Amino acid sequence: MNYSRVRRSRAGLAGAHKTLLGIRANAGLYVLIAPAAVLLALFTYKPMYGIIIAFKDYRASLGILGSPWAGLKHFQSFFNSSMFFTTIRNTLSISLYGLAAGFPIPILLALGINQMKPGPFRKTFQVAIYLPHFISTVVMVGMILIMLSPSAGFTGIVFNMLGKEAPNLMGRPEFFIHIYVWSGIWQGAGWGSIVYLAALAAVDPELYEAATVDGASRMQKIRCIDIPILLPTVVILLILNAGSIMGVGFEKIYLMQNARNIMHSEVIATYTYKMGLINAQYSFSAAVSFFNTAVNFIILVLVNQTARRLSENSLW
Repeated sequence: MNYSRVRRSRAGLAGAHKTLLGIRANAGLYVLIAPAAVLLALFTYKPMYGIIIAFKDYRASLGILGSPWAGLKHFQSFFNSSMFFTTIRNTLSISLYGLAAGFPIPILLALGINQMKPGPFRKTFQVAIYLPHFISTVVMVGMILIMLSPSAGFTGIVFNMLGKEAPNLMGRPEFFIHIYVWSGIWQGAGWGSIVYLAALAAVDPELYEAATVDGASRMQKIRCIDIPILLPTVVILLILNAGSIMGVGFEKIYLMQNARNIMHSEVIATYTYKMGLINAQYSFSAAVSFFNTAVNFIILVLVNQTARRLSENSLW
């Protein structure tokens, strides 16, 4: 028994010695990554202790640790509130619609750009589809409001030319989800295709040459060469997108909201903001945010396990 302990201690010392040698050999890399690690610890991990206010009746005068415990009171209040099903329904509807409509388009763009011959037209096309990504959210929403204005916008001008009254699309709740999703696709599809173009850049040109010699058409090259190369990247990005399915962005939806479409545009992010910062219900908003994060984490784990079983690609 003593011999086994001695062997384990020696093995531990040997492992620690190798680790120290590895750190010493790569000291420059550790120094380079140290500032990022410190920032990550200070601004990501340290503030996480504040999530305990979801289980407390937080009062600013008492502080986080001094506030009394409330258990699951705020979670129950959210589950029993009239906005629970509304926010969940709107969040899932917008997320699933955006995922179904927006996820394939960057892939199709990348496949199309990859088939273009290098030259001025390809460069111009790529710049044109990348540029919308750099438009800020505020400017984007302003453009949407101006274009869809029934009096002076593009839709108003078109309907006036046809002799008809222009509809107020931003005031009709049933159109909100379509405007939000498709404007987001227009803004982000080109930028999203860069990841897939990078994956396609790794394809050996000899594969295309061999396929051409064998008489393969352009569509056959895409089906037999490009798509198999893209599959690992597609699976990883699909898992990441599915893991944030309850994380609909706050800024754009909040700026597009109005009194007429509020019941179709109120999502968890905007509801948390209003309850926490406007109504000062900090513990309640923290509970809603914690619930949202927990659901996202569960979905991420389930989708990752499913992808691992169906294919050889997964996050872990």
